[in-house]
Amino acid sequence: MSATPAIVWFQQDLRVEDHPALEAAVARGGFVIPVYIQAPGEAGRWPPGGAARWWLHQSLARLSELLAARGSRLILRQGESLAELREIVAATGADAILWNRRIEPAAASRDQAIAAALRCDGLRVGVTNGNLLWDPDSVRTSSGQPFRVFTPFYRACLAHEQPPTPRPAPARLASPANWPDSLPLAALELEPAIDWAAGMRAEWSPGEAGAQALLDRFVTTAIAQYPEQRDIPAAAGTSWLSPYLHFGEISPRQLWHAIARAEVDATSRRGRTATTPSNGKNASNASTVAFLRQLVWREFAQHLLHHFPETAQQPLRPEFAGFPAEDDPKALRAWQQGRTGYPLVDAGMRQLWSIGWMHNRVRMVVASFLVKHLLIPWQRGAEWFWDTLVDADLANNTLGWQWVAGCGADAAPYFRIFNPVTQSQRFDPAGEYIRRWVPELAELSDTQIHAPWQVPPEALRAAGVVLGKTYPRPIVEHTEARSRALAALAAMKHLRRKTSSRSRGKLPL
Repeated sequence: MSATPAIVWFQQDLRVEDHPALEAAVARGGFVIPVYIQAPGEAGRWPPGGAARWWLHQSLARLSELLAARGSRLILRQGESLAELREIVAATGADAILWNRRIEPAAASRDQAIAAALRCDGLRVGVTNGNLLWDPDSVRTSSGQPFRVFTPFYRACLAHEQPPTPRPAPARLASPANWPDSLPLAALELEPAIDWAAGMRAEWSPGEAGAQALLDRFVTTAIAQYPEQRDIPAAAGTSWLSPYLHFGEISPRQLWHAIARAEVDATSRRGRTATTPSNGKNASNASTVAFLRQLVWREFAQHLLHHFPETAQQPLRPEFAGFPAEDDPKALRAWQQGRTGYPLVDAGMRQLWSIGWMHNRVRMVVASFLVKHLLIPWQRGAEWFWDTLVDADLANNTLGWQWVAGCGADAAPYFRIFNPVTQSQRFDPAGEYIRRWVPELAELSDTQIHAPWQVPPEALRAAGVVLGKTYPRPIVEHTEARSRALAALAAMKHLRRKTSSRSRGKLPL
């Protein structure tokens, strides 16, 4: 036990429950100094986008309230992280700095350098795993290499011990009589100067309490139908917890164990013997297995970014670096604005702009449309999602875009090109999702709403739709776009074979 203060450096773990670094600081027995440092210059190419900055402001406000309820406070600083930490050490006499590990390349590199510098200062540094189910270095192939395919990674994860049981939040935090200087939250200038966040405010409640409320809703009303409902964008079939996971307002192991408990409770209510599943492999309920598998997909994304940090900008499969993509600013803008003429694509992009989130099935459709119908580089889409998603997570964003583009780990083959009309007919058959986000098409029938350019003129007039005026005509034709995409893939393969042939050359005489 130590009576010397310890600094807890909050980053993407903005909670007090199941927080290993905070728990370790409390266990020392001395004062605890919670700190958050805004250091956008240390984020490399990926400082938080606009939507994420809005969320971060709300989340920091909620964390401050949680700490205040425990007799503490959150110290806010802005500047170079190492310098700010050293200044707080000097002001408080702290001899330890604790934080939870991050794996984003810029953050991981920075944190390693800071840890080394602080140890040279004679400080104790504790870096714990609080944001993942398993340490990313502990899951390897039999030959000791990182995984590049999901299914064997999934099996390897299930072979590990169950993620540790989440730990409760401390009831009180020992606080010093004199606190170091702190900025007001508004000084971080996270919220937009021009208020475009009304849709996000109406949809979300950032913070630990908001995460728990959504989790409670999901396990009581949605988990039972998760396999059937998760691909229906108009249904409340998914957890909506991705931004809370990204900002660490709930830990993945809290979610893992909550879903496991829900299965046990459901089994008990059915009059069967209830035994807690030791891991996803032992879960018997199809809904539980399906959801826990998605949590492992999140883990896989983090694993890939940790072991292949260059993939945030470059394809994991190097042959795709020569793909003949095109930068088309006009088409990109139409896609960003939800003005492509394909209702499901436009609905997704408008949902994104309004609430900072998009249903996962629709994310795949809009990404495929950008990369394959428009031949625009996947990086442009990843950049737009990064700026507009409240759950803009570098690992998940990279995995998703490279999966669709066919250039990443375990990716869908490039020739799998989503038809936005058939996707709409299959997953939004009654047009509920489209009607919410593309209201100018609301009066079309359930069969007409998926492809308004195919609707007879008299039906369009009756519905108040004027193509090219009230709603755009398609900016590309699906069959032609598909042929163009496949031709681009063939050209890439031809170039690769030609380059490979040249590189072999002839043996010297």
